[in-house]
Amino acid sequence: MKYYFDNCCYNRPYDDQTQEKIHLESESILAIIKKCKLLNYGILGSSALDLEICQIPDIYKRQKVSFFYERTITGKIIYNQAIQKRVKELQEMSAVRMLDRFHLAFAENAQIDILLTTDLRFEKACSKMNLNVKVLNPINYFMEVSDDSSS
Repeated sequence: MKYYFDNCCYNRPYDDQTQEKIHLESESILAIIKKCKLLNYGILGSSALDLEICQIPDIYKRQKVSFFYERTITGKIIYNQAIQKRVKELQEMSAVRMLDRFHLAFAENAQIDILLTTDLRFEKACSKMNLNVKVLNPINYFMEVSDDSSS
């Protein structure tokens, strides 16, 4: 299995944990990462993630997120012409944000199984598109995986 977490996921553990949804997403993300490490699953990064993390305005948070990201990923997807072409195709298919189109293109190019995001608009838009990657919120994915293992 291969995973790709979007920028929201790397930021989530450093967001306001007093909000229940944010706390649950953070715990789900950390549990999924732990399970991936235990089972030797790949968690891939990309230059789109590098760019987004570099744009975090709060320097202290940027450093923490960057360290967390670098510690989490097992490799990086290399940008290529196929990714560029797919970004253009995705632009014609949907109005998702530019960086989200890049996340999708990187994930599809690397044959990622699961792309995790806390961005509900992004997740909803992806559910209406014909993609080669499953895009889910970490809570929903964690619950789905937990249900599978208890059967």
